[in-house]
Amino acid sequence: MIGILSVVLLTIAFFALYGMKFAGAWRWIYALTALVALHLNVFVLVIQSFVKVPALHAQAPSVPPAELPCAIVQGIVLVFFVVVIIGVIRRYRSAPTYA
Repeated sequence: MIGILSVVLLTIAFFALYGMKFAGAWRWIYALTALVALHLNVFVLVIQSFVKVPALHAQAPSVPPAELPCAIVQGIVLVFFVVVIIGVIRRYRSAPTYA
């Protein structure tokens, strides 16, 4: 399901980049959809790391990992992406567009 959602978001980002060429609101829509899709991919990366890397798997042995170490890493990743997304959206919504 996460992969399907990521593909949908990247399709919107692709349309904003190549179809609309960053016209108007499409600049921040591109940034938002691309970064959310990236966050979903990193989310899966963290889970797969805890499943497949022996040192991490020892910290959270259940599949899928639902223990505190995995939750802490996912929380740090989420906070990082929220801060980055807010900064990028502020920049792209206030920056002038050039034709």
